[in-house]
Amino acid sequence: MLDIHTYDAQAGGNVLYKALAHPLAAEALSVLLAEIRAAGPVAVYDPDGMFAMLHALCPDPAPGQAAGLGVVEGVYVHDTLRVGQPTAAGPARALVDLGQARAAVVLAVTFDGARVRDRIAHLLPPGARFLALDALRLPDDLLTVRDRYLDRLNFATNHAFFRDADGLSTRLVTANYWSRYGASGVRLWLRLFGADGTVLATWQEAVPDGGGAIVIDSGAVRARFGLAPFVGQLFVHAVGVAGHDVVKYALDTYGTGGNRSLSVTHDANAWPSDRYANLPAPDAGEDVVLWVQNSHAMTIPPGTMSLNRMGEDRHVPITQSIGPYQTVAIRVSDSLSGLAWPAQIEFRSGRHVVRPRYEVTSAARTRIAHLNVERADLRPDPGIPALPASLGRGYLLPFPILDPARFRTIVQPVPMADSQMTLPLRLDCFDPAGRPTGRKFLGCLPRDHDLAQDLAELGVPEGHAELVYDFRDGGQADGWLHALVRFVARDGGHAAETSFGAHVFNTVMTYRGEPQSYSGPPPGLSTRLFLKGGNGLGDAFCCLIYPASAAWRPYSHTVLGLHDGAGRVVVETAMTIACSGSAMIWPHRLFGAAAIAQAGQGGYVMIRDTTCRLFGYHGVMGQDGAFSLDHMFGF
Repeated sequence: MLDIHTYDAQAGGNVLYKALAHPLAAEALSVLLAEIRAAGPVAVYDPDGMFAMLHALCPDPAPGQAAGLGVVEGVYVHDTLRVGQPTAAGPARALVDLGQARAAVVLAVTFDGARVRDRIAHLLPPGARFLALDALRLPDDLLTVRDRYLDRLNFATNHAFFRDADGLSTRLVTANYWSRYGASGVRLWLRLFGADGTVLATWQEAVPDGGGAIVIDSGAVRARFGLAPFVGQLFVHAVGVAGHDVVKYALDTYGTGGNRSLSVTHDANAWPSDRYANLPAPDAGEDVVLWVQNSHAMTIPPGTMSLNRMGEDRHVPITQSIGPYQTVAIRVSDSLSGLAWPAQIEFRSGRHVVRPRYEVTSAARTRIAHLNVERADLRPDPGIPALPASLGRGYLLPFPILDPARFRTIVQPVPMADSQMTLPLRLDCFDPAGRPTGRKFLGCLPRDHDLAQDLAELGVPEGHAELVYDFRDGGQADGWLHALVRFVARDGGHAAETSFGAHVFNTVMTYRGEPQSYSGPPPGLSTRLFLKGGNGLGDAFCCLIYPASAAWRPYSHTVLGLHDGAGRVVVETAMTIACSGSAMIWPHRLFGAAAIAQAGQGGYVMIRDTTCRLFGYHGVMGQDGAFSLDHMFGF
C-alpha cells in the first residue's frame, strides 16, 4: 500500500498529495530524481514531514536506473520529537548532524528552497549540492494563488474515465460554479492519457464566466487532435477558481453507430483510498468489468491490488502489473468465478487509484457507475441508537421509486467502512404527497449479506423510499450508511444504477456535523442542485425528494432556473414539494420546447431552495427506452 495521506473528514484533502501527483509535477520529479541518482548519495532534510509522501510517489525510473532517490544516506529533521522516529530511510537524524553526512547532494523536501537553503547553508556537508522541490512547482500561469504554492485552490484537480471507442463515447458536463464565489477567467488544463498511459493530448480551454456551461465530448476531442479510438483517463485542472477546490461533473456514456447504451455517473473523489465498495457481482446474462486506472506515475506491481467478496477474507490478487496512468479492464468473473448478484465485492486498491468505475454489459448494452470510498477512519457510534427526539429518524438515505408499472426499483445496502459488521436497517416508503405507503424492517444485516430488496415486493406506488437505522434486533451504526440502487426497465431490460450515503435531513438541531451544509456550518437547510440538459441524448429529468428526519416546513419553496450554455437565465419557475414527498421534473414539459431549444447545448437547470434541503437524482430518457440515472450534486 502506498504510504500516502490523501484525505480525512476533519482536514479534507491533502494538498501535498495533489501537488506531487499532478502529471506535470511527476514529470519534473523524474528529471530531479535522475539528477540526484547521477550525483551520488543524498541526504534528505525533511522540514515539514513531506518525505514519506515524496518517497511513495517517486515515478518509475528509466530502464537500467535505480528506483527512487538512489542511495539515501539519511533523513534529517529539526523537530527534536521526530529524531529517532522511523522514516523510509531509517531513523530520523538531528539536523545539527547534517554536516557530517557523506552525501553528494542535500535534498530539502520543500517548495521554498531558497529560504530553507539560507537557513541551513552553514550545516551543509562540504562540497554537497543543495536541491529542493522548486523544480516541481507548476508554472505560474497554472496557479490560482501564486504567493502560497500549497494552497488548495492551486490544485482544483480531478480525473475522469474518458472513452471514444467501440461504439461508446463519453461527455463531461458541468458549469462554472466558481463564478458565484467571485472567480473570473477560469481555465481548464487538460491531459488525456490512453489505455497504455501515454499522453494523447494536452490542451487548455477557457471557461465562460457567469456560470457558463462546460461540455467536453470525447468525439470532439478525438476529432480535434486526430486521435485513433481510445479508452483512457482525462486529468482536469481548473485554474483561477474560487470557493471550491473540487472539480464536480456529470459524465455521460452514450452509444454511437447503433449502440443503444446510455448511462451517467459523476465526479471521482479526487483522492485515492485503501478500499472501495459497492462493486456488484454479475447477474445472469451480465458481464461486469472493473476499470482500474492508475492515477500515478509509478507502476502498480502485480498482486498489490485484490478483489474479495464483501465480508470474506479470501482476497484474489490482480496479477498483472499496471503501468503509469494505464487503464486496464479487470473482468470480475475471471477473478471471482461463480460469484453472482446479489453478492457484493470489495476492491482493495492500495491507494493507487482515484475512485474507479465499473461497467455492466447485458444484451449488448452497457451501463457504467462508480465505486465508493470505503472509510478506514470510522468506528461504530454509540450515540446514534440514542439520538434525541429532536433529530427524529436521524440518518436517512433517500432514493426514488420509479413508476412500478414501467420500472423495477431494487435497493442493496452496502457496508462502506471497514469496521461495519452489521447494518440494522428499515425501509420507509412515501408517495409524492409525503404520505407513508409502506415500511419494511430489513433486519440486522451482516457484512456479507446478499439482500437486494425489490420494492415491487412491497406493493408501493411511485414516490420515494428512505433507508433508516432500526435497532430492534441490535446492531451498530456509524452514520456512513450507503446503498446501491438499481433501476430496471420492464420493457426492454435497460438498467441504471447509482449509489450514495445517508445524512440527517432538515432538522434545526445538529449532530456531528449533520444536517450537512456545503456552504457553511451545519445545519444544512438549503438547496442548490445542478441538473444538466439532455444535450441531444434525450429528455433530461430529475426526481426531487424532500426528506425530513423530523417534521420541518410543510412544503418546500423551490425555484428552478433554466440557464443557457453561457449561464444566462432563460426562464424561472417556482414549485412546492410536500415534506417527505417528491416530484418528477421534466424540463421540456416544465419550461416548454422553445425554452429548451433557446438554452441550447450545455443548457442546464439550477434548483434553488432556501427553506429546506432537497435531494435529487438526475438522468436522461432516450427515445428508444434507454435511460440514465444517478444522484445529483450541488455547488
